[in-house]
This record gives sequence, structure tokens and C-alpha cells, in this order.
Amino acid sequence: MAQVQRMSRLMVKTLRDDPADAETLSHKLLVRAGYVRRNAAGIWSWLPLGKKVLENVARVVREEMDAIGAQEVLLPALLPKEPYEATGRWEEYGAELFRLKDRKGADYLLGPTHEEIFTLLVKDQCTSYKDLPVILYQIQTKYRDEARPRSGILRGREFQMKDSYSFDTTDEGLAESYRLHREAYIKIFQRLGLEHKIVSAVSGAMGGSASEEFLAPAAAGEDTFVHCPSCDYAANTEAVTYPAGEPADASAHGPVEELDTPDTPTIETLAAHLGVPASATLKNLLVKVDGEIVAVGVPGDREVDLGKLEDHLAPATVELVTADDFTGRPDLVRGYVGPQGLDKVRYIADPRVAHGTSWITGANKPDTHARNVVAGRDFEVDEYLDVVVVEDGDPCPRCGTGLKLDRAIEIGHIFQLGRKYTDAMQLDVLGQNGKPVRVTMGSYGIGVSRAVAALAEQHADEQGLCWPREIAPADVHVVAAGKALQTELALDVAEKLGQAGLRVLVDDRAGVSPGVKFTDAELIGVPKILVAGRRSAEGVLELKDRRTGEREELTVDEAIARLSA
Repeated sequence: MAQVQRMSRLMVKTLRDDPADAETLSHKLLVRAGYVRRNAAGIWSWLPLGKKVLENVARVVREEMDAIGAQEVLLPALLPKEPYEATGRWEEYGAELFRLKDRKGADYLLGPTHEEIFTLLVKDQCTSYKDLPVILYQIQTKYRDEARPRSGILRGREFQMKDSYSFDTTDEGLAESYRLHREAYIKIFQRLGLEHKIVSAVSGAMGGSASEEFLAPAAAGEDTFVHCPSCDYAANTEAVTYPAGEPADASAHGPVEELDTPDTPTIETLAAHLGVPASATLKNLLVKVDGEIVAVGVPGDREVDLGKLEDHLAPATVELVTADDFTGRPDLVRGYVGPQGLDKVRYIADPRVAHGTSWITGANKPDTHARNVVAGRDFEVDEYLDVVVVEDGDPCPRCGTGLKLDRAIEIGHIFQLGRKYTDAMQLDVLGQNGKPVRVTMGSYGIGVSRAVAALAEQHADEQGLCWPREIAPADVHVVAAGKALQTELALDVAEKLGQAGLRVLVDDRAGVSPGVKFTDAELIGVPKILVAGRRSAEGVLELKDRRTGEREELTVDEAIARLSA
């Protein structure tokens, strides 16, 4: 028998108005419908209805993980410093890591993710190739000190995540574990009712090789991805690569010519002054990489994607230079930097700045630019990296068609980590030949609490939430719209529905008007709404589909049969 939850005894307080600080749809509706409440910036309490939804998402994740042979464990959230120091992530994580000391002065952290700890667990438990492959997972609270926690539970400092880890003795085994997770994730998100895209991604601080993200398209998404309308190419913008340009004949251009360009420290002012398109100019952005000044060259009509640059240079820290960094550096003329005069500065360029291309750029003198500055003739590029911000219409790397940009919420990420962590922890098992074999590893995450927000973004209308049945807090919301007779019928049918195995929320609140009850039912978003109203004396109910708005009148027996089908 499923549970019957009476709203007269349920801790839920719905709100008519949006929270003042809410910008995204999920933030507004989850608070207004009584699913979550804010405790502090990025820290949220899950109320009874919200906890049911959260647990339903976790249940689906567990069922599909168990189906591929994964085993659930629960590791601590409070972790010692040493394993993260061994992999370099104690420092790499930077300010996002919650660090603390115990009463004896020992260093600890609150786990943002658990690669190191799972690796040590397997090292302790698995000693032979016969013990592998193994897939372990947990659903647990993670902690990251977000600089700008916002959008409700979408970007919190404390959140629930499913993280799983595969351990294999061969690269072929890792590829199979990766495939199993990929297929399991597709099933999970299909069952949850989440529209999603699988896109190529970068590994970032996680390390490893193959990497894909599962993104839920939504206007509130913080990730931007591209997809090609002509082929199946899709990628996070940070993973889009531009093919290297064909080298041109550097001698085909005239000599460098200096131009008097007063008051033109920006590309916009320079292009206007000379009457040329911004694409004819070369922008040189100065950044600091682990404290060392580095110049990044891109065409003047493009912007540098600092996230992309940081991913390329990980684990180094990248930050913009400040006015103080020009002090004592006569070779760096603010607003007029050109690559032809940067002998003491490492020069990184986008592939569009190909060998033999000619540019208008800074002359390394105040109020002066230079024309016919040619890559490979007048300056050398130390390293080519694709670092520009991807724009709508950029050519697809696969077929050349113009790409489309969309916003999405990251709901899952899978990595083939390889041996980064097993090398750091020296995880070997005895191989078939009696010799040690270094284990290879995969890491696979699903944002369980983020999935709730993504579902709220995708499944809502002007009245409120419209949960898919798999994760809704109840199968049917019975509303007693009136006096004692309607309440009696509503409670009776709720019990019968519960006996039939349905999860039931019944609004039996006294002193609450039918209008408020109907509004709350729409806001809360249970898939089916069953109303005991004007025809209750005849034993007739009204069944409404929350998503489509379709209505029909049914007897009690018909309603039970229809809802139980």
C-alpha cells in the first residue's frame, strides 16, 4: 500500500509571489511551491515535498547504476589533506575548496569530489586482477565554495551528487566501463524525463582523456554548448577546436609600417581611426599564468575565452594583468602591445593567427600601431591554442556548417581518467603474469540535486510545476473543493487509491478556499489532479491532467481504474 499524505498534516507553505532574489524559473517555483527553503547563500533545506522528489531522482539513479553491476558505498565528506596533496588538487582547487583544521591542527577538507578516496579504498581492498573490474558509487553531499552561489539549488555550495568510479586493468576495460556508464546515463535521464544533449567536453582539473557532458537545454543554464544543424556534432564551447590555418607565404606582404594612432588603445577605437574592420587587427591580451606575464593573440573581432585558456594551461592559474604589472616593464606599452616586440614574453596565439597572415597591431610605442606585421616573419608564436569565444555561425569542425549556440544545465559528466590518480596513489594489482599492473580509472558524476532544478526548468508553465510521474512527490493530488461532503469523498477515494498502490497527496485542509487549493495543486505540480467538487453527492469526480489541462468526469471506481492503469 502506497502512502497517503494529508495536506492538513504536511509541512508546506506555498507563496503567491516570487522570492525577491530569484532569477531562474526553478528557483522561483521550488521556493513558492514549498519544496526548498534558503538557509544561507548556496545552502538550502529540502522540505518534505522536495525531499520526496530528490529521493525519487536518487532512486532512478541507483536502479540504473545497480543494473550495470555498480556497487554502492558511502565515503566520508570530511577528508584528510594528504591524498589531495598527493594529486596536487589541494592547491589546484584553489578558493573553491572548503579547508579546515581539527583541534590538533591537522588539515582537512570537505569533499568536492572523491577520486582520491575511492582510489585508496580500492588499493586497500583489491590486490589481484581477479578483483577487477569493479565499479563503485555513492550518492552524497559535496561541498564547493562557489564565489557566486545563485539560481537556487542550481549553483549551491552544498549539493547532492552521484559519483561513480571504475577500476580496470586495461584500457579496453576502461572503454567498456565508460560505455556502460554512458548507456546508463541515457536511461537515467530518459526515465527522469529530462531532455538532454551529449556533448564533447574538456576534462579540466579532473584530468584524463575522453570526456563528455550531459546537458539539459534550459534558458537558465550556465553552460553554453554548440550543435550543428547538419551533422550530429555537439560540444561544450570550451571543447570546440578550430582547425589550424594553412600557412601562407610571409614574403607576399610589404614591410612593417608604423602608423600614428593617438588615443586608440582599444580595437574599436583603432578600427574606427583607420577605417578597417576589426578582423584586420590583432588583439594581444596580457594575462598572468602562475604569476608570469603571457600574451595571447587573437583576431581583433574575437574575444579570448579565459575558461578555455585556463583549461589548456591547467593546472596553472590564469588571471588578467593589472596596472601594477606594467610598472618596471618598458617593453609593455599599455594599449599598444604588439607581438613583434615581446622577446621576454611567451606568446600564445589562436590558430587563426596562422603563419604568413598579416595584421595591424600595436607597435609597442605610445599612440602607435604597425601595419603588415606578419606571423612567422616579424614574430614567432610559441604555442597555438584555440582560445577564442565561440560565436553563433562559426564553422562546424566536422562538416563546416554554421554552428548554433544554446544554453543548458550540466546534469552529468563522464571521464576516462586513465592513470592520473592511480599513479599518484600507486594503485597496482597483481597481473595474470604475476607482475604488478597499474590500474586505470574512470570517473562519472550526476548532479542529483541539480537534476531536480533542471526538471523544474523544463517541466513548468505559468501556473507552476508539472513533474514527470517518475519523480513527482505523488502520483495523484486529490482536492476536496468544498465542505464536509467533498472532504469525506476526497479522503475515501485517497485511501482507495493508496490501497491500489498509488502515492497520494490529498488536500483536506479546513478553512482554505477551493480557489487556493486549486492554485496550490497547479503550483505543486503532481501529474494528475482529482477533484471532489460539485458532483460529489453523486459520487462523481473530475480528473485533470496537470500538463495538458485535459479534464474528464469519472466515478470513484472509474477514477481508481484509470489512475491505476
